[in-house]
Amino acid sequence: MSTINIKSILSILLSKITAFAAKHIVKGGSNFPGKIALKIDKSILKTVSKGYKVILVTGTNGKTTTTSMIYNILKENNFNVITNNTGANLYPGIVACFVSNYSFFKKKSNPYAIIEVDEANVKFITKHLTPEIITVTNLFRDQLDRYGEVYTTLVKILEGITNIPETKLVLNGDESLLGKLDVKNPSVYYGFNTPIKEDTSLDINADAKFCKFCKTPYSYNLVTYNHLGDFYCPECGYKRPELSYAVNKIFDLTTENSSVLINDTEIFISQSGAYNIYNALCAYSISKELGIDDSIIKNSLQKQSSSFGRQEQIKIDNKDIQIILVKNPAGYNQALDTLALNQSEFSAVFMLNDNYADGRDVSWIWDVDFEKISTLKLEDIFVSGLRMYDMAVRLKVAGLNVDKFILKEDYEELTEKIKESASKKIYILATYTAMINYRKYLHSKGYINKLW
Repeated sequence: MSTINIKSILSILLSKITAFAAKHIVKGGSNFPGKIALKIDKSILKTVSKGYKVILVTGTNGKTTTTSMIYNILKENNFNVITNNTGANLYPGIVACFVSNYSFFKKKSNPYAIIEVDEANVKFITKHLTPEIITVTNLFRDQLDRYGEVYTTLVKILEGITNIPETKLVLNGDESLLGKLDVKNPSVYYGFNTPIKEDTSLDINADAKFCKFCKTPYSYNLVTYNHLGDFYCPECGYKRPELSYAVNKIFDLTTENSSVLINDTEIFISQSGAYNIYNALCAYSISKELGIDDSIIKNSLQKQSSSFGRQEQIKIDNKDIQIILVKNPAGYNQALDTLALNQSEFSAVFMLNDNYADGRDVSWIWDVDFEKISTLKLEDIFVSGLRMYDMAVRLKVAGLNVDKFILKEDYEELTEKIKESASKKIYILATYTAMINYRKYLHSKGYINKLW
């Protein structure tokens, strides 16, 4: 047994017992075991993370999928690796992840930990461990009642980064907020050298449209989505940093997958959407920084499975269901762009909650461009969630056919209506707690095998 104090031993044991009970009795509570551990030993994270090479993944969108991609690539490369794959990315959840993988006796050889971390919690994690790499995926407006504007989110992340000046940063170079950071850390950047769309103008509701140094509106050589792209300031000369890793060509982009050229390697990505190309590019960049061969990365990304509400595909009777987590305007617009790739008829479920984890303020749905799907071949338009009437009003104003609206807050009634739908393909676009709660219902009915 490694030498640790009695308080730490008690902290770990009680946390493990709590985790077992949470998993097998209440079917959840992935943060609670960490809270128990921290209550007994406030510095337990330092103890249980000792020996791990840690990769922290933070940012507004894409954390869970990017974390999963990196984890799978490292597993493919036969590394010993752990991750918080349930998305429990707050301080207690991360502690719980390390505790659940802690052994008093047997230690793993050269272990890695790929850890998703909430933007506001980076500063708590880096007080107790020094990651090999921190990556920041992007910064969008999200849960304004909790984070404020994107500039506030950046400040929260930098509070954590300043604790560990020797950690390498792997950053999204297309994110204008992440260039020329006032930190000592070595940094490398990834981004797009090819456009997703030819238009270089920003949407009216795009974030971070003004130069962070002189406040002049940015100009763009190319735009991917929202405010991401090859930006430059025509006034002060601030521009996108040099990219070490780049998408140089997009061969194909469908509702199911994409094929792209990253640096000189053609990569097939088994998930759809421009945002998943970014996620894969981030995973590729980190893997290369760890010295992993292109063939390993390529093989892993082409069989990456979706899970836990991130384009998760399930069956409800004869219906092909795809669950897409949507939590802010930037991510929602990307999900709608994916729906727009459909050539044939389909149906969609729009689920809106306003619990704490979703953000109490749902006014952000008016910044989502639902108008772009008003001309699609939508057969049934299901609306659900605690704020389904707000969502229904937004969809009506966007020009969707109200005669096709089916409003059902009750999960059993909603599911029965889905079964009766004229469509075989149905998308469920749900905010976080709506996704979590509906998945729990579907799990209880046997439509989803793995809850967490």
